[in-house]
Amino acid sequence: MSPEANPIAHFFAVLERYAWQPARPALRGSRETWSYARLLQESLARAAWLREREVQRLVLDLPNGPELLGWDLAALRAGIPCVLLPDFFSAEQRAHVLRDSGADFLLGRAERSAEWRAAGFTEADGAWRRPSVERTALPAHTAKLTYTSGTTGTPKGVCLRAAALLRVAASLESASRPLAPQRHQVLLSLGILLENLGVYAALLAGAEVLVLDGADQGISGSVGIDWARLAGCLQQRQPHSLILMPQLLQGLVELAERGLLRLDELSFAAVGGAPLSEALQMRAAALDLPIFQGYGLSECASVVALNHPGATRLGSVGQPLPHVHLRLAADGEVLVGGADFAGYLGQPDSATDEIATGDLGYFDADGYLYLRGRKKHQFSLASGRNVDPGWIEAELTQGGPIAQAYVQGEGARHLAALLWPRQAGTSDAELAAFVAQLNQHLPDYARIGAWQRLTEPFTPANGLLTATGRLRRDAIQAQYAALLSDLLEVHP
Repeated sequence: MSPEANPIAHFFAVLERYAWQPARPALRGSRETWSYARLLQESLARAAWLREREVQRLVLDLPNGPELLGWDLAALRAGIPCVLLPDFFSAEQRAHVLRDSGADFLLGRAERSAEWRAAGFTEADGAWRRPSVERTALPAHTAKLTYTSGTTGTPKGVCLRAAALLRVAASLESASRPLAPQRHQVLLSLGILLENLGVYAALLAGAEVLVLDGADQGISGSVGIDWARLAGCLQQRQPHSLILMPQLLQGLVELAERGLLRLDELSFAAVGGAPLSEALQMRAAALDLPIFQGYGLSECASVVALNHPGATRLGSVGQPLPHVHLRLAADGEVLVGGADFAGYLGQPDSATDEIATGDLGYFDADGYLYLRGRKKHQFSLASGRNVDPGWIEAELTQGGPIAQAYVQGEGARHLAALLWPRQAGTSDAELAAFVAQLNQHLPDYARIGAWQRLTEPFTPANGLLTATGRLRRDAIQAQYAALLSDLLEVHP
């Protein structure tokens, strides 16, 4: 069966090959394990259950585990548009998604019952239903709605077709195939599209997917991490493959450098979601951690470029995946074609096959893509020098006491930084010493002239960080405008 002719049928046909081995594990959760045979039975039965209830749009607010994936695959199989709510969304963000998506059916956590009632849902038949409401039309063949935070705290609905989603999953499986990973561990919320598709890729490979409760892994939300518990879980489970954000990678590198973690069986760790510094990549390489940096965006069903075994360049985000073609605009902006973007909820269907990413980049002679910051984030100092703050922020947060940094300097004589320490006990003197040391290695125009320690970190909950760890620069600038103005007036 051709994937292009019927991508959903093809996906499940591949899974059926593994179901002939009745004991072959597909999903291993904290309390139960599903074989491939059971996974197929559950997805088929649940798809029929959803169809019987004439579900139009489904929202899933369940913790990571076989149950969540069982319903997710059932919706895919039934052709019902589905939203997976990330674990770390705030109550306000969840309420926005329920309003915006026009969902009529919800499977959610009992502890949030008051939220569902406030949104107009009533409990029935083990689920939550809402009477038909006037809803915004979806682009044709939308299979999944993913909510991306963008530059504000209000998530935006990105509509994706099954063909686009499964094409990316197949490309990810193909990229890792030379290493044949057979045990994939889920660390991120399955509400993050990259992790969701990483599971699809693992299933296409016939791998066992470890999809444990966040608490069992020491992970709460997007920034709450008990590193000792996470290290113990990884040490015990010894995954073959992982999907990581830079924050997670840095923590694992630090644990390994201290001799507290050995991932002897890890063969493929894809890293994406936010810029990754070369310094951190080199530290990972020194530990023989098999890190493969990639790049993508929700509109393109996540990944569009990826380093992979036999095709890796330090500092690059890899070569384009086979199903897309990338080119640069005259100003260096990365343009993506062939991603089959359906469109945004509430807006006309996408009228173009080419997506402007807002990222600046360049290609080397062998077609590897290198990123050099966001088009709209660059600013000019009073000296006329153009600065990409992402570069300096990455330097500030690598190998030292600083966990988060935001740098600004538009029109100023020097740069100002907002800093959040890695450890609560870190003193201001230690931060100052690290900044001074780093300044010695930076060009004069890129040095930090003034800084301030923050009273709270940037998080998705306070609207200052995206789900994938990117700074929401406009929101940070607005919240700390007065403080930044004062810092930029300092004469260093």
